[in-house]
Amino acid sequence: MTEPTTADLLSGCGLPQAWAGQTAWRILDTQFDQGVHFLDTWQTWKNDPLRPHLLHYVAFAATPPSLDDLKAGMTFAPERQALIQALTPHWFGLLPGFHRLTLDGGRVLLTLCVGELMPLLRQQQFVADSVFAGGSLWNVWTVKALVRCCRRGTRLTSLAPDLALREALTPCGFEIQSSPNLSGADLLVSQFNPRWTIKTTRDTSKAQVLPVGTCAVIGAGLAGGSVAAALAKRGWQVCVLDQGDAPAAGASGLPVGLVVPHVSADDCTLSRLSRSGVRLMLQQARSLLRQGQDWDACGTLERRVDGSAGLPAHWPSLGRDWSQSRSPDEASACQVTADPPHPWRHGISPEELAVWHAQAAWLKPAELVRACLSLPGVTFQGNACISSLRQCHEGWELLDAQGAVLTRANRVVFANASGAMALLETLQAALPALGLDTQKLPAMHGMRGQLSWAMHSNRPDAAFPPFPVNGSGSMVPFVPVEGGMAWFTGSSYQPDNQTALPDADNHAANLRRLRTLIPRLGQALAPQFDATTVNTWKNTRCVTLDRLPVVGPLYKADNPSLWICAGMGSRGMTFSVLCAELLAARWGGEPLAVSAELAQSLEALRGKQAPDKGAAEHRPS
Repeated sequence: MTEPTTADLLSGCGLPQAWAGQTAWRILDTQFDQGVHFLDTWQTWKNDPLRPHLLHYVAFAATPPSLDDLKAGMTFAPERQALIQALTPHWFGLLPGFHRLTLDGGRVLLTLCVGELMPLLRQQQFVADSVFAGGSLWNVWTVKALVRCCRRGTRLTSLAPDLALREALTPCGFEIQSSPNLSGADLLVSQFNPRWTIKTTRDTSKAQVLPVGTCAVIGAGLAGGSVAAALAKRGWQVCVLDQGDAPAAGASGLPVGLVVPHVSADDCTLSRLSRSGVRLMLQQARSLLRQGQDWDACGTLERRVDGSAGLPAHWPSLGRDWSQSRSPDEASACQVTADPPHPWRHGISPEELAVWHAQAAWLKPAELVRACLSLPGVTFQGNACISSLRQCHEGWELLDAQGAVLTRANRVVFANASGAMALLETLQAALPALGLDTQKLPAMHGMRGQLSWAMHSNRPDAAFPPFPVNGSGSMVPFVPVEGGMAWFTGSSYQPDNQTALPDADNHAANLRRLRTLIPRLGQALAPQFDATTVNTWKNTRCVTLDRLPVVGPLYKADNPSLWICAGMGSRGMTFSVLCAELLAARWGGEPLAVSAELAQSLEALRGKQAPDKGAAEHRPS
């Protein structure tokens, strides 16, 4: 009997014929193993002129293979080698949980789920079109968990299936079919077609596939730009409106910020979400921005100035791909951009252990917003002051203060930070039957922030670190700007319901934080602060009580057409792409980039909640 191949799996699921001309196709693979089936499926998709626009591949692995494992046996498969090369930059930090890898221009989305199969299946909120059933830990309960991810007509194929899987399929609603007899391989083919009416306790709106149409996004900052990019990638026509005359007119106009994961000793919700968000943001930056000019994957050193441990006590080896304890001198020595590598004169005890974040970057958010709004399918409308919304045949009309229609769209996303609340309260009063309840949204408020910055001289002081440092505020030492290279430090924090402090007071507060963060650099730059030769950038962020953004529908309905994506706080560069992908996935019935449990923590209508443990730290990123 011949050795079964990926071609047998695909044929058993009716592929590639079944996916021809589809908007998206969703494959669930219960045994990623060495990744051969994924790589071959990806190549089949690339070779097919009738391929679906998006290919989702959700795979499970008890332990993720190393890069060496992936490369093993690929010597005589040049097509696979090219795919592995494209996969390599993404293959890091594969801790237990979900990992979204965006490949092939964003059209192939691999969601690798690491851990035990049963609990990971229960964290899925999508319906698979095809299932590759591998492994040998099958019983009726595992198949029942798998059934939650199936629709009537989902085809399942297994190579060399065990007896337990065969026996469990029929009572769970699968019909065993004859093998297509491609290669004589031991092949099990079945289709989910239960004799009973399918009932589910899941929120069906989270697996509902909406027809692609038009969307109006209110707010042209990081949240709005990311939503527009995610929807446009899926074929939506998106109009982004903003009261400013240019994109990123608000807090997203920050000259530079840090994309850095949050860490906590208990690996809290914020920490786990931030890793997913950082992974997606780094992928977005590589795709849309100019490295070295608009962003740079330079790593970041985090000083734990409060003396807390930071990392989990038993951080697995894979976690070191993300963050690990290092002294400032050790971080300098490993920084490949230093030429030659040498310790910086930091004025910090050499015995101190900080946290080195290898997967971190500085990034210019306004450049990312502009790149998102320049994608095909996205239009920008500035000087658009939206006063109210009105239902119409297409869905919604967005009106200005004089009642003129600014745009019409099937669906609307509020991504205008604190400005969303006033508009929603007006809409709630005008359309009480709609069921909007702003009281179910987490409390949001504005937080003022001010950066201090200045240009470098021709020979920057050696007290500057070769990479960004955060922990008590932050320092981004080398950022290319018009006219040369600049440094940025900050940021101040002040609720917007308090009287605004003078700029000089905020500069003084930034200098105090810098003296704590990098003592010698603070001392070296003090004269510039005293001479008031530092420059100012300031704006107001939108912060939720529990420090987590809000993303989701604004009212309960089978097909809610008003959504919100806001409350990013000072972590817009960490959360904006993740939240946009969660929104787009729910509209398209796609796999989520994180577990259902983590996605639920970002739900818009979660109500007033206390801050998440570990989330009270509000360092800028």
